[in-house]
Amino acid sequence: MQTRNKIFDDISQLMTNAMGVAQGARDEAETAIKGMMDRWLADRDFVTREEFDAVRAMAQKAREENEALKARLDALDAKD
Repeated sequence: MQTRNKIFDDISQLMTNAMGVAQGARDEAETAIKGMMDRWLADRDFVTREEFDAVRAMAQKAREENEALKARLDALDAKD
């Protein structure tokens, strides 16, 4: 009976170690893929989300200013 428990303990320890190795390999693969994706994206000259949001805000402000100027011009044309 003691031998059987030892076998189960050994199998359990082996499985635990295998899971640890698998988790380490997974983490390493994720890091490598993330690095490759970061380099690929950097080479493509894509903009970051922050840059996109800043330009979008600038474009919105410019549209609003254009609309206000158009309204002023229309008001001046109506006076003539």
